Amino acid sequence: MFLATLATGYWQANCYLVAAPGLSQCVIIDPGQGSADGVRTILTDNQLTPRAILLTHGHFDHVADAATLADEFNVAVYVHAADQHLLTDPAAGLSAEGAAMVRKLVGASLPAPARVETYEPGRDLHLAQLTFTITEAPGHTAGSVLIGTDYHGHPAIRRLVFSGDVVFAGSVGRTDLPGGNSAVMMRTLSQVVLGLGDEVALLPGHGEQTTMVAERATNPYLQPNFLRN
Repeated sequence: MFLATLATGYWQANCYLVAAPGLSQCVIIDPGQGSADGVRTILTDNQLTPRAILLTHGHFDHVADAATLADEFNVAVYVHAADQHLLTDPAAGLSAEGAAMVRKLVGASLPAPARVETYEPGRDLHLAQLTFTITEAPGHTAGSVLIGTDYHGHPAIRRLVFSGDVVFAGSVGRTDLPGGNSAVMMRTLSQVVLGLGDEVALLPGHGEQTTMVAERATNPYLQPNFLRN
């Protein structure tokens, strides 16, 4: 499998490109602020063509360049319906300080992608000869999802899960922004994240890649004492 990562923008959000072995089509995940040029370089250098753009949630640092790339390559942007409004109204999902910064960067709104598809949770997506599962994981935003696909490049890792801002190496997503909900996040962590198998590698929206084995053992927000509070 081909997997490329670039961290861009003010908040250094991770954008991923994924392709099946030997294929020229790929999927872009979370092309945030300032990612477009880097994505184009990766596409050109590896002779890849995007088939779709998948979003883990609607925050500006993960979606800012989605419309630009989607319209350039005539592909759809996939997003959970609960976060769709954030594609054009990024300030609606941010703190007052973050909203002011975004307005200074891009103005009051972002252009809508020409093609938008909303996820049907529980229904797999078959794109670029890869199968992606979409699992609802609200709490950081109402429309946060985990995007999973099979992986065969390591004996201990059988699945990749793009976790957005739900869970990171050693931490989890904040819930104090508009659309966040701490009680819902606790349910997501205990029922969804901890339900992932130990064969899963986590590719988060910020920071380093990790594994469910590591996070189950060491992430303080996934421990029973925290989740019982």
